[in-house]
Amino acid sequence: MPVFEIRDRFYLDGAPFQIISGSIHYFRVPPEYWDDRLKKLKAMGCNTVETYVPWNLHEPRRGEFCFDGGLDVGAFLRLAQANGLYAIVRPSPYICAEWEFGGLPAWLLEGEDVPLRTHEGPFLELVASYYRALFPRLVPFQIDRGGPVLLMQVENEFGAWGVDDPEYLAALAGLMRDNGATVPFITSDNLEDQSLSRGSCPGALATINFGSGAAEKLEVLRPCAKGGPLMVTEFWVGWFDAWGDGEHHRTGPEGVVRDLEQILDRGSVNFYMFHGGTSFGWMNGANDYERLTPDVTSYDYDAPLSEDGRPTEKYFAIQSLLEQRSPGSTGPLPAPLPRRAYGELRCRGRADLFSSLGRLGRAVEREEPCSMERLGQGYGYILYRAHIPAGRPGGALSFTRAADRVQGFWNGRPAFTRFDRELASPVPLELDGQGGVLDLLAENLGRVNYGRKMGGQRKGIDGPVLLDGEELRGWECLPLPLDDLSGLDFSRQGPAAAPAFYRFALEADRPADTFLDLAGWGKGMVFVNGRALGRFWDKGPQRRLYLPAPWLREGENEIILFEMEGRAGGAIALLDGPDLGPEK
Repeated sequence: MPVFEIRDRFYLDGAPFQIISGSIHYFRVPPEYWDDRLKKLKAMGCNTVETYVPWNLHEPRRGEFCFDGGLDVGAFLRLAQANGLYAIVRPSPYICAEWEFGGLPAWLLEGEDVPLRTHEGPFLELVASYYRALFPRLVPFQIDRGGPVLLMQVENEFGAWGVDDPEYLAALAGLMRDNGATVPFITSDNLEDQSLSRGSCPGALATINFGSGAAEKLEVLRPCAKGGPLMVTEFWVGWFDAWGDGEHHRTGPEGVVRDLEQILDRGSVNFYMFHGGTSFGWMNGANDYERLTPDVTSYDYDAPLSEDGRPTEKYFAIQSLLEQRSPGSTGPLPAPLPRRAYGELRCRGRADLFSSLGRLGRAVEREEPCSMERLGQGYGYILYRAHIPAGRPGGALSFTRAADRVQGFWNGRPAFTRFDRELASPVPLELDGQGGVLDLLAENLGRVNYGRKMGGQRKGIDGPVLLDGEELRGWECLPLPLDDLSGLDFSRQGPAAAPAFYRFALEADRPADTFLDLAGWGKGMVFVNGRALGRFWDKGPQRRLYLPAPWLREGENEIILFEMEGRAGGAIALLDGPDLGPEK
């Protein structure tokens, strides 16, 4: 069997080997397109593909595992090998990746607080259970068993977690070895606040993540590599977008090529991302520094290969350099996948939220509101309802603990919307004195995926709600994961300003990639043939949602928009390209 070693350099079967890799997250790409994306990686001049492994998708409920369809990581690795590529696998329980909760499962938040990413408490026991299910899918694909996997990573950017816990890193590495990992290990960290040294693990090669300044930063890495090869595990050739960013992030190819030359003169590289793909459904992450910044649905990342798999100017610039340095390493591109503009679709029916509640779930009675996680819900929305007796003129509504975004409705009419830090301040609430129903619709906008703010990620309202300082008691808590919309009655119109579901039908004689334009709509989620495609929000910068052909079928396709703010455009359009804003 082949032998891959870490000495002063990487060696494959005794010969020096330079890793030129690109990141593709199999879980962000329809499995029908894996082969296309891998072929384009190989054609650019790469010899390796890198991927994270998302715990929250593979164990969506505690003790229930999923490794089929688009989550068949073994099939992805097998296809990589068939395309002449080696692989790097990063199976850490935490992945960051601008992914919901950094890949940690929401069910960690259901009961008592579980300290995260530490050797203390039950966290490692839960990881051990997950690894017992995961590693049998990875072990057969290691290089020393005839597979493509050269390296595995222990944890991920642990140095930025801000604590020294070598026992945790050693325990994770031990779990990996106990479950059959035999290939060499790496760690990867950036340069902030001693992250490289704090994130290192005995027996694992320290590698680095950055986006520019290659020559200088690789010299900082050198002592941490302890005589081993220098490797950039994440060479950030682009960046991600958050809702409210002024424009789509772009970087020109010139700086990328300049830094890439410096990296290749000194060691190995992995392009992060080669192809970003899409954070389908509810899986976008968020950051929280001075404010909460949820990420958009697209993970285009301004990568060499666009969200829908199109080579960019950056792709061809990198390909040209790699061909110059290693003639014959690049190759021809496969035929482009078809795009199609299906045109405008008019709304065929509307179902308002409040008239549809009984068709969407069952309320749980609580004296005070509790988070969606405490009710066994991971993603989506949750509605809290209280009945206010007559005689209350209104005043100030206060939340003790509330997350992300809450819309208030009084007797079905919009009363307020509060986002992020605004939820810490009292909300003026005018009541008519006649009594009625107070509804609070809370949204999980995506859990924080990086840094210490990952703690305290319960979503919705998780504690008393006060009206003029007096606690409101007796609530109906209705989880709205929106995982089954089949019971909706689209003849139930309701008030125009209320949140509602809008139905559209697309006749497709031949499914092709397309882009859903939502001009004129406000905020919400799109569902295609019963699957959550992704979020939309008119604050941008994302203006269109990528709808891949494998999500469509020949004949009629159902598209449902859940519009939260009553800003319905009346029609949607399916166009043949994205709208990323003006070029710089």
